[in-house]
Amino acid sequence: MALRVNKSCEASVVIDAPIDAVWALVSDVTRTGEWSVECRDVEWLEGASGPVKGAHFRGRNRRNATRWSRVCEVLEVEAPQRLAWRTLPTRLLPDSTRWEFELAPDGARTRVTERMRVLQVPAIYDRLYAMMLPQHRDRTPDLVADLGRIKSHLEASIPNA
Repeated sequence: MALRVNKSCEASVVIDAPIDAVWALVSDVTRTGEWSVECRDVEWLEGASGPVKGAHFRGRNRRNATRWSRVCEVLEVEAPQRLAWRTLPTRLLPDSTRWEFELAPDGARTRVTERMRVLQVPAIYDRLYAMMLPQHRDRTPDLVADLGRIKSHLEASIPNA
């Protein structure tokens, strides 16, 4: 069996916080470094200052000894229910992945689902990523960990959560 990265995965959590509070955190991509297992820093590009369709941002990532950055394009913004973006392919990194947060009220709480789906990846890069970043073979544990940190952050900051 050849090494490959998992092409899609998702995880969900129910957070004891109102949907607007959850949306405020996950839609501010500049705060991603507070909860992401991999992303360390994000900045808006080209004068963008928030999530609107077509806006670009750069994420700087680190996993093990590997560091890289990606420019992303916002694909969907449906406040406070959905935010989706994709990594833009380059000559050096020709893959593209769609990332999405979906929020739904659950009484006074919020169900948050994080999804990722590889849109394109050349076969040689698929194997290379799987070898260099073994955690990318199945990103589900990373999504679970991200959501756990989002939950902890929000529940610690919301009174009576």
